[in-house]
Amino acid sequence: MNLAKGYWGSRSKVYTIAKNTVEKGLQYAYRDRKTKKREFRALWIQRINAGARQHGISYSQLMGKLAAKEIGLNRKVLADLAMNNPDAFKAIIDAVK
Repeated sequence: MNLAKGYWGSRSKVYTIAKNTVEKGLQYAYRDRKTKKREFRALWIQRINAGARQHGISYSQLMGKLAAKEIGLNRKVLADLAMNNPDAFKAIIDAVK
């Protein structure tokens, strides 16, 4: 019942309905923890691709060249650089070209 606190109507007052609601909420929480990782990875890829295409290279070419040059920056860092520090991102692209 403590987990159902704040739910509307019988979802917080009637034990059986509260139990079902809480269980369903926990299922959604488990599922969406996995989905969140997927969605952030897709967002990072889109941001890297947009930044890379401004400099005349595609995402797949950039990632392949980064791997070949053994530059160990992950997608999260690359996306942050592409958004917030375009000069540093350009320097990385120039290093792999």
